[in-house]
Amino acid sequence: MRIRALVKRIIRQFGRDKRTLAMMFLAPLLILTLVNLVFSGNDYVPKIAVVSKQQQIAEKLIEADKAFTLYKNSDDAMNDLENAELDAVIEFNPSSTKITLEGSNPTANKMALMTIEKALKTLNPKNEQTQTVIKPEIDYLHGSSDMETFDYIGPFLIGFFIFFFVFLIAGVSFLRERTTGTLERLLATPLRRWEMVVGYVLGFGIFTVIQSAIIVTFSIYVLDIIMAGAIWFVMLITLMLSVTALSLGTLLSAFAKNELQMIQFIPLVIVPQVFFSGLFSIETMTDWLQPLSVIMPLTYGGQALRDIMIQGGGWAQIYDEVLVLAGFSLLFMMLNVLALKKHRKL
Repeated sequence: MRIRALVKRIIRQFGRDKRTLAMMFLAPLLILTLVNLVFSGNDYVPKIAVVSKQQQIAEKLIEADKAFTLYKNSDDAMNDLENAELDAVIEFNPSSTKITLEGSNPTANKMALMTIEKALKTLNPKNEQTQTVIKPEIDYLHGSSDMETFDYIGPFLIGFFIFFFVFLIAGVSFLRERTTGTLERLLATPLRRWEMVVGYVLGFGIFTVIQSAIIVTFSIYVLDIIMAGAIWFVMLITLMLSVTALSLGTLLSAFAKNELQMIQFIPLVIVPQVFFSGLFSIETMTDWLQPLSVIMPLTYGGQALRDIMIQGGGWAQIYDEVLVLAGFSLLFMMLNVLALKKHRKL
């Protein structure tokens, strides 16, 4: 009898909490659908430049695979390779053949080499003009042949874990301020709402700086993730990601009544960023899904970290991403101020 009463109470409790029911029954379906859409795209098609004065060779390669594009000179091809508009450049010279890979993405490197190898087989090895293409020299603009997949996804994972844990901890902590009545007492003081938001961001920001320093240092010096740029730029990007996650977490906490409801935002806010921010190849996804990456803060943080850690980029390469992350942070903080104006007692 007592067990039945307890079971009934739990059923009624879940029945009143529509958000929890949606989490249990709809969130898994949403995530499975996202996984299906992400992994049901096309195979990655590398972009390869062909630089050759021998028109016949270039035409045969272009006919062999749509991945090849003819370039008139090596400088233009290398410039596009540096800007990540190409995955590889193959140059045919009278005495040698050279392949230069962009090098940042091991998967793209592998696909480019496989495509080139397959296309070169279409050339006639008995022809004196094409005999030198059989064993090309391979060079890397960034990275090396020893670069592993973890080196490529490592910078993104650094940004993701910082973003995820700051978002969760900040949201739950700010929610606790509401549930314990601390926020109500602060709202009754002359303290302005924007001052409150900035104060919380700065207060939590001290600990996010320490967290970022620990994660970055451990990843580089213990896990030995590739590091071609300056660590100070990595710290800057992780700090910007932390502030963005902090402002977003405190904003969404205004729409949660308890810690469980705060955690329920993870499938809606965090999981989509994993799929659409660069951990998986955006180019292979369905066309209508690709624009979603634009609204994901992790897209800019992950790309900036890769530019620094893999390509050795500096301020010129990450300037745009820093501005976008700063814009996200300001937007979330302004929305947080508006949310506080509509705050009601729990």
